[in-house]
Amino acid sequence: MFRILLSALLITLLGIPAHAQTAEQPTGTISVTESASQDAAIATRIRTILSELEGYEDVTVSVASGIVTLRGTTLDALTAETLNELTGRIDGVVAIRNNVTETTDVARRLNPALERFEKRLYDLVTRLPLLLIALAAFLIVVFFGIVLARLRYPWDRFAPNAFIADIYRQIIRLVFVIAGIVISLDILNATALLSTILGAAGIIGLAIGFAVKDTVENFIASVMLSIRQPFRPNDAVEINGDEGKVIRLTSRATILLSYDGNHIRIPNATVFKSRIVNYSINAERRFVFDIGIAPSADMARAIQIAQTTLKELPFVLKSPAPDVWIEGVGDSTLTLRLVGWIDQRTTSLTAGRGEAIRLAVAALAEAEVDMPEPTYRLINSGVTLTEVDAQGPTRAERAPAPRSVPPVRTKALDVQAHAEHELEAIVDEERRDRHNEDLLNRDAQTE
Repeated sequence: MFRILLSALLITLLGIPAHAQTAEQPTGTISVTESASQDAAIATRIRTILSELEGYEDVTVSVASGIVTLRGTTLDALTAETLNELTGRIDGVVAIRNNVTETTDVARRLNPALERFEKRLYDLVTRLPLLLIALAAFLIVVFFGIVLARLRYPWDRFAPNAFIADIYRQIIRLVFVIAGIVISLDILNATALLSTILGAAGIIGLAIGFAVKDTVENFIASVMLSIRQPFRPNDAVEINGDEGKVIRLTSRATILLSYDGNHIRIPNATVFKSRIVNYSINAERRFVFDIGIAPSADMARAIQIAQTTLKELPFVLKSPAPDVWIEGVGDSTLTLRLVGWIDQRTTSLTAGRGEAIRLAVAALAEAEVDMPEPTYRLINSGVTLTEVDAQGPTRAERAPAPRSVPPVRTKALDVQAHAEHELEAIVDEERRDRHNEDLLNRDAQTE
């Protein structure tokens, strides 16, 4: 393996001059006469040209019979190969033997770099006043942008909330920074550099955007939710299957207080794409429940009794009016569906619905409306109907039927929304503690 690597290295090193020797040889008709004066003129002309160019100080030229032989070293192989093109343009050159190689002298190779560094340092010193002027212009423009962004008016007036106002301020700062860069580059007469900077910034921004796609999506969703305001603080909502009172909307998530007293944190990207049910937009809210009635009962009378009971409840609204209808038929029952409306600002939905169920069942029982009972059919293939009749009544048949005592009809109990108001108090307290983090505005327009 070592021998193979050594051979490859030698071939690489030896290949440079060989390639330079054969590349770009002069073409044309070769004269049959030989002139020593012409050879001397060719050599003198080549030496004069090389003396005016940098990097050919160590190159020697000899000419015999129109054949130019070049020896010496240059800083790089490309400079050595350029000699073929240059020498081939001299009149009278028949062939070129380029034996110039790349120098390995460390000091000689470092000198051009030092010279370039000194030149750039000199240019920097001479351009320093112009650089200071450009820097001052940049700082002045940026300072003016920062001062403008810190003003409360007009950003707080135009923005629906503090979050959007901060976005406006960040945009203003960015615009003034870009303006400062453009003005500075224009002073330095380097505006062509701006396209390179913007192109690099675009590529970097695209890469960062793909890397933090979820974060960017969540941020955009936060902006859209803060503008659209689909809910208000203390609204009862259902988002993606989670129910509770809205506490706040932050720049990252929507915070709910569940009816169990737990905090529910939902990312804004999920909120923006989910189905949102807001129960607090309208004060009126409907409750629904079903009651089973025996098929033998007078259904028209049962519907009238249930509807009258709902209308007489003090917490049930007159408009929309309560309603009752037959919802379905079962094996041994008919289902009545009862519907009533409440003002959820003062009445608890769960308490009102429960009290309506209690009083409706009590009214139907008091009116002796038959309720359904489970029906079982016993089949015994070994006993005939005659045999059963001959045995006489069974013990259960001989026992007297229990006498049903009609329930005493009572007034409706307290169904005020005490629990809901207590949850609202908890939400208000938490909002006071962390008011600056909320993006919701009670006075903002709804979507």
